[in-house]
Amino acid sequence: QVQLVESGGSLVQAGGSLGLSCAASGITFSVYVMGWYRQAPGKQRELVATITSGGSTNYADSVKGRFTISRDNVKNTVYLRMNSLKPEDTAVYYCNARLNPRNNYWGQGTQVTVSS
Repeated sequence: QVQLVESGGSLVQAGGSLGLSCAASGITFSVYVMGWYRQAPGKQRELVATITSGGSTNYADSVKGRFTISRDNVKNTVYLRMNSLKPEDTAVYYCNARLNPRNNYWGQGTQVTVSS
């Protein structure tokens, strides 16, 4: 059974920092592309950042230079470090593990709220 469990969401003031974690089980973590997505109220889910099995990263333009995605293939965990947070970063953040269209999994999400 595949499980992706996010943690670290919280309420933070604008300009602050926050770290999210996603612990994966039930998959061969090291071969998966791991990603963070977010969904704000009334909006579609959007890509935040991804990291390949080899460590190559990709970021949404809105978070470049502020967010950092990383992974630990021993702990089967992917991280998202968020700095200089803005109110528009407020959303539910979801962890994603993708190998192919059939092997594509989501976590339950963790709420990040940035107050102005």
